[in-house]
Amino acid sequence: MASHRRPKQPSRARVTVLTTAAAAAVVMSSQAANAAPSEKPSKDEVKAKVDKLYEQAEQATEKYNGAKEKQEKLQKEISTIQDNVAKGQQELNDLRDGLGSMASAQYRSGGIDPSVQLFLSADPDDYLDKASTLDQLSAQQVDSLKKIQEKQRELAQQRAEAAEKLKDLSSTRAELGKKKKEVQGKLASAQKLLNSLTAAEKAQLAEEQNRATRASERDALSVNVPPGSGRAAAAFAAAQSKLGTPYVYGATGPSSFDCSGLTSWAYAQAGVGIPRTSEAQTGAGTKIYSVDQLKVGDLVFFFNDLHHVGLYAGNGQIIHAPRTGTVVRYESMNTIGGPFMFGVRV
Repeated sequence: MASHRRPKQPSRARVTVLTTAAAAAVVMSSQAANAAPSEKPSKDEVKAKVDKLYEQAEQATEKYNGAKEKQEKLQKEISTIQDNVAKGQQELNDLRDGLGSMASAQYRSGGIDPSVQLFLSADPDDYLDKASTLDQLSAQQVDSLKKIQEKQRELAQQRAEAAEKLKDLSSTRAELGKKKKEVQGKLASAQKLLNSLTAAEKAQLAEEQNRATRASERDALSVNVPPGSGRAAAAFAAAQSKLGTPYVYGATGPSSFDCSGLTSWAYAQAGVGIPRTSEAQTGAGTKIYSVDQLKVGDLVFFFNDLHHVGLYAGNGQIIHAPRTGTVVRYESMNTIGGPFMFGVRV
């Protein structure tokens, strides 16, 4: 016989839970739909974030430049020390050979002097410390022993110095790799943000930048400010010849530059050697704290940590290599993104 029982109804608690869950899902879906359009940052927000990343990349670039310069310096110093050690070892060998020849001559004439025999089987330092044996040696032998002693001490000191510099070189290379990775990371993040823009937004940013560059160039050329010296004029002319050259971090020319790479290259063309990094370049001459006292060709420094440098172009403008994605150009000191700290007259 067929059953005519009524189907079991869901409990009131279960209905409540299911209803609440469904309502929550609808709310969350609605919130997600409303939030989606605001997730994409505006063109101006992207530009602000990119500019900050480029500033951080330039800070890391100058640290990278400093580590690279230190590495090259250490490599040269180590090479010089190693050459000196090799020469010193040869001199030491010659001194020992000379003393050995004296011993051979004594042997042929009737036997080796006990004092020489003692020397040949002992350390010269220990032997010379025994003053009672010195009167058993000829003046020539005493002189040879003292030279050997001095050369051994000199070589030991040079080898110790080389070992310390090799340790320093190892840590400098590690720092170099760390800073290079940091720069590349900042640049990759900036590029990712730029890639999020539409083609139209990218075109707008490029046009804004081009307008600013053209305005700065007109302002720089509208007045004639005398250069500080023949060297400053020559350095400035060299920088002018590189207008339009791309920025590349760590580059010192002539086909690409970073900020301190451009200034050091420009002064090198004027026959003046200045340090490689922006921070080190602050010590290349006399500091000038007033913009009104700057002359064309003076070095100008920006940001509290002095990580950016350019050449003064007159009328509040500079020539500089700004950052990745740009070229060597004129720009107003008011648009650098960081405060003017001071100038330096080389």
